[in-house]
Amino acid sequence: MRRAVPPTDHVVVIGAGLAGLSAACHLLGAGRRVTLVERDEEPGGRAGRIRRGGYLFDTGPTVLTMPDLADEAFAAVGTSLREHVDLLPLHPAYRARFADGSTLDVHTDAQAMEAEVARFAGAREAAGYRELRRWLVRLHRAQMRRFIDTNFDSPWQLLTPDLARLAALGGFGRLAPRIGRHLRDERLQRVFSFQSLYAGVAPVRALAAYAVIAYMDTVAGVWFPRGGMHALPRAMAAAAEAAGAAFRYGTTVEGLERRGSRVTAVLTDRGRIACDAVVLTPDLPATYRLLGRAPRRAVPLRFSPSAVVLHLGTDRTWPELAHHTLSFGHAWERTFDELTRAGRLMTDPSLLITNPTATDPSAAPAGRHTHYVLAPVPNTAIGPGATAWSGLAPGYRDHLLGVLEQRGLTGVGAAVEEECLVTPADWTAQGHAAGTPFSAAHTLAQTGPFRPRNLVRGLENAVLAGCGTTPGVGVPTVLISGKLAAARITGAAHPARTRRHPPAAAPPHPGSTVTAPSSSSTTGASHDGP
Repeated sequence: MRRAVPPTDHVVVIGAGLAGLSAACHLLGAGRRVTLVERDEEPGGRAGRIRRGGYLFDTGPTVLTMPDLADEAFAAVGTSLREHVDLLPLHPAYRARFADGSTLDVHTDAQAMEAEVARFAGAREAAGYRELRRWLVRLHRAQMRRFIDTNFDSPWQLLTPDLARLAALGGFGRLAPRIGRHLRDERLQRVFSFQSLYAGVAPVRALAAYAVIAYMDTVAGVWFPRGGMHALPRAMAAAAEAAGAAFRYGTTVEGLERRGSRVTAVLTDRGRIACDAVVLTPDLPATYRLLGRAPRRAVPLRFSPSAVVLHLGTDRTWPELAHHTLSFGHAWERTFDELTRAGRLMTDPSLLITNPTATDPSAAPAGRHTHYVLAPVPNTAIGPGATAWSGLAPGYRDHLLGVLEQRGLTGVGAAVEEECLVTPADWTAQGHAAGTPFSAAHTLAQTGPFRPRNLVRGLENAVLAGCGTTPGVGVPTVLISGKLAAARITGAAHPARTRRHPPAAAPPHPGSTVTAPSSSSTTGASHDGP
């Protein structure tokens, strides 16, 4: 594995989102001195927090899967995730509601889910679910350490026995047909394939290997941190600070000072911070601006669809909602065509509705509730531009409330006491390429060793982390990206997964001593995808 050229004693991490915090913890555990520079006044990045009239809204991710990956970061600094965060398991993980009025609760327990599938679609589909679950487990085992949790220096690294195993499992086929081999019911196929949208590719075109996201959601389990998803970055920041990290909040990075092929300092609006190495976690365009150039690619990067998020503080909730509810429209393949090819708003939208107060009432005043409504929309490269959204936003907000009303949330508009609408214009203002928080799509040409590398060519001590680089989008993979960035600096291929003693607190470093709905790191770009 290639690594940054020493010395790397003092590392500046740009951005205190999940990727930057993960990198910081792993660097601290390896004995490095770490300074994190964050544009906002608190940690979190995309996993930020909006406060409105006593309501607390998570701005980004709503689902915590694979918590062991977060625990690795805490273990690196001598503690554990559960010492800092109270994790509440979600049962069901999701509730799926379909246009025909049918409802399916998605359980991560095998027996409970098999019984639910049998009730929903009959014994034949329950048997298909058992087969699918076994395949998902094998797929995850084949991919995790060799293809996801690894630093690639060359595509030739793919040529291992694990590649043959992945191929034998059908990982290089297409996702939708592969799910269809196990499940005939079209509604069930949606439940196990919609996740590819977050990777930026329609199920009919996505690699079957991306069913590993369905493994995380439907097999490995889903949790919610008490206090909201924002509790995770806050806890990571506290653990890093206790281990000696220095935080520079409210500080904007304006440039990098170089000497030859090395970055020697990070230049901020509050002064210069000398460093031996730097980890950059903002979205790719902001990172490339700081670096002064983008890497050459034979084909320009393609970006995932974006999202409109409607945060609602209401005086009531609706019994048909679980903590997470997937509300599917009649349309399916047409929906993906509109989002990824035609660049049109969904004519029959499928929505993710999250009701955090169903699990943790502390997110709202007594007797009140919070709801997070996510509607996928085209990114600004193929759909309406950022400036167009200032005119579209009010009407689209009303449209979403109308859809919710039609789908059983009677009186939702009248129940709203506080609200916040986030559109691609807001994502653009935060520095996200193509107005999407989901960064570069996971096409074949943008996956694994073909994704933008985390070791910067031409600079011997600069490393990237975050959803735009290896391994990709989502909380689990963003946490891994921070670990992989740290490994590029420390040389540890797979950091130990046992607790370490925290290093002694480092002295403060001399020198320099975003509110958009989803806060960002430092240069107008945030990190760590929803």
